Amino acid sequence: MEKKLAQEMPQDDALSRLKQAFITGVWATLASISVGFLFKIWLAQWVPKGDLALFHSVVDIISLSLILMTGFRSSMVVSYSQTQNDRDIINIFRFSLIVMVLITWGLVIPYIKHRLHINVGYLELVGVIFSMGLKVYFTNLVAMYRLYSISNKVTWMEPLGNVVLFLLCYYVLKLEALSSLFYSMSLSSLSVAAFMYIRRRKEIATRPLATVHLNPSLINYVKKSFTASLEAGASILMIYITVLLTISHFSVDELGDFQVIVRPVFTYMTMLFVFPIYRFVLPELAVCVRKEQHAQIRSIRRWVFKLAVSVSAIFFVSMLLWGEKIVLWVFPAEYKSAVPVLFHFSIFFVFMMLNAYQLAYIKAHGNFTQSLLIRFSGIVTLVAAFYFLSMFTTNVVAIIVALGLGYVMMFILSTIAEQRILRRQQDMVVV
Repeated sequence: MEKKLAQEMPQDDALSRLKQAFITGVWATLASISVGFLFKIWLAQWVPKGDLALFHSVVDIISLSLILMTGFRSSMVVSYSQTQNDRDIINIFRFSLIVMVLITWGLVIPYIKHRLHINVGYLELVGVIFSMGLKVYFTNLVAMYRLYSISNKVTWMEPLGNVVLFLLCYYVLKLEALSSLFYSMSLSSLSVAAFMYIRRRKEIATRPLATVHLNPSLINYVKKSFTASLEAGASILMIYITVLLTISHFSVDELGDFQVIVRPVFTYMTMLFVFPIYRFVLPELAVCVRKEQHAQIRSIRRWVFKLAVSVSAIFFVSMLLWGEKIVLWVFPAEYKSAVPVLFHFSIFFVFMMLNAYQLAYIKAHGNFTQSLLIRFSGIVTLVAAFYFLSMFTTNVVAIIVALGLGYVMMFILSTIAEQRILRRQQDMVVV
């Protein structure tokens, strides 16, 4: 009996820690979204539309080049939970990030300035690349060590710092609005990177920069990191495909509905309820898998599934009963046609949350290639479903239904993969 209690106590602590971090993360993300959205609305009132478009285009291009490094995060979390070899894991990530920053510096800057002919200062572009690279580095370290309180603070600190620094650059230093946007973004990213470095160093010492002696476990980590980076790119590709399909097959008005209303709602709901699963649930699952705490994994699964059903039900009912009123309260009447698209998105949102858990569970067992293949199946299903539906309808709702079917396919395949893992575990227990 005492042995059983000793085994259950850390499990209860882990689940409580997960719930607290998840809920705190949702509130922090909500604060971040509010600050960022209000800032965008304020800027749109007086900053020239062309300047804002230029700023966001440059940031998107640089972000896409560095987003692959965020794919390292899940492999770092899983590999560290399995090996505890943080020194070599961090050094491999350091060298990879340095290479990616140099590639971005050498290729993306000339592309922006000479191929796209975007007139942005060289120092401003370098500042964005360098600061975003540092932010990615410390964000991944914080995630690997499961320092949830630091992660949640950074979530709302960065947009708030961006606003304060923009006001400083524009009103105090008298810089132009566009230059203020670039400098404030660079300085805010550097500030949160410094904050994460200082706070993390108080709890865990900095590992020295050193050569890496590759062994089978580290080679496996590199393979996982590469696969996870591809998966990060694939997840973004799904959204860009929907944009491209909308541009190719529908009118400018329908594209406006998607870009102005549907995509922001999709992004905010994902930030609030899907990303926290990868930020908080995946690290806990990885530790539970290493410790073989199967009862704790089942408890986490039940909690995530209940949360997914509850959030999705509230979202669905809100869109069903008050969707039109909500859209017309926030946006002009010309965006009324976005309501059916949002409603259909609310139908499929539950599969996004459930699939996020399933993929986290699969990656916690080290099956990163399987997770990538499941992600690719979602992309194939999205494209195939859209062209199939377009044979019967010319309504833009076909886009969001096809996207939803992509997530349904991913959920089905990830459920099958989960069941196979469970059967293997049961067979090992029997043996």
